Amino acid sequence: MDKMPKWADVVLIPVISLILAAILSALVILGIGEDPVEAVNLMVTGALGSTYGWGYTLYYATNFMFTGLAVAVAFHARLFNIGGEGQAMLGGLGVAMVCLYVPWPHWSLALLGACAGAMIFGAAWAAIPAYLQAKRGSHIVITTIMFNFIAAAVLNYMLVNVMRPEGSMDPASERFPEAVHLPTLHELLAPIGISFSKAAPANISLLVAMLACVVVWALIWRTKLGYEIRAYGHSETGALYAGISPVKITMIAMLISGALAGLMATNNVMGEAERLVLNSTEGAGFIGIAVALMGRSHPFGVFLAAILFGFLYQGGAELALWTSIPRELIVVIQALVILFTGALDNMVRTPLEKMFLAMRKGKA
Repeated sequence: MDKMPKWADVVLIPVISLILAAILSALVILGIGEDPVEAVNLMVTGALGSTYGWGYTLYYATNFMFTGLAVAVAFHARLFNIGGEGQAMLGGLGVAMVCLYVPWPHWSLALLGACAGAMIFGAAWAAIPAYLQAKRGSHIVITTIMFNFIAAAVLNYMLVNVMRPEGSMDPASERFPEAVHLPTLHELLAPIGISFSKAAPANISLLVAMLACVVVWALIWRTKLGYEIRAYGHSETGALYAGISPVKITMIAMLISGALAGLMATNNVMGEAERLVLNSTEGAGFIGIAVALMGRSHPFGVFLAAILFGFLYQGGAELALWTSIPRELIVVIQALVILFTGALDNMVRTPLEKMFLAMRKGKA
């Protein structure tokens, strides 16, 4: 019997963890001589108070949905994929090659091709650590984080020596053709009479990310493969007894995880920059770990956590612009959220479990 209701595990614990992180963040803001109430007001207004703010919040959230889902799928197989950053970088390389070297007649076809290229490159980059874990016993945490640095070196080489336009000093590819430019939310909503900021980078990749949430949910909870992934994650011994191959599950889970991380490039490379640049991921691969932890590795939870972290990113930019609060403080707030939702999870969970057990005994 569960020690607490499912809703408490999914909703109550993250909410309490967020409140604790917010209290500590307020104390930090007070400590540097700023008003925490005014800081929160600026963040909310800057991130959610206009379609421009919403556009940036949703743009960041789209990145975090992809990387959060990538980490969540691996989590279900008891694999800690810290390589989302590198897999997203290589996904960007796949997107750039598809967009630059294939003559697409329309963005819709180009998006399908870019999704395929991003998934193939991301999955291929995840396949090597997966094989090393499955066949050689190399720890997935070590290999995936090392592959982030290798991916950065590969991308740097490609941009400087292969894809950089002649005569350019900028380590970036040439701009993608007009035909493959993705429509922004402004262009998507204008025909139905909804006004949205033209300057906001949020684009149709948001819908792709939301679709990915639905597909991952169906995969994990409505398919035989998803059941095998979850069974292996809960008990390797039990999975072996049931005839589930650890090598198969490790490889498949990491391939799916890498493909999801690679898909992020449809948003930041194809949708926003419209060319491949260095450091286009901007740490989203690592934020995906926090998003998956806070979302309890459930696609809907990942969706909500991605919106929250998108809010923190855009709100933090507004704080840095209008106050003396440094942008780095938002990293501190994110770290506090990660600390309470991950490392200090039991600090909140244990008292709640005791409370619900006591309530059950009282009713009995």
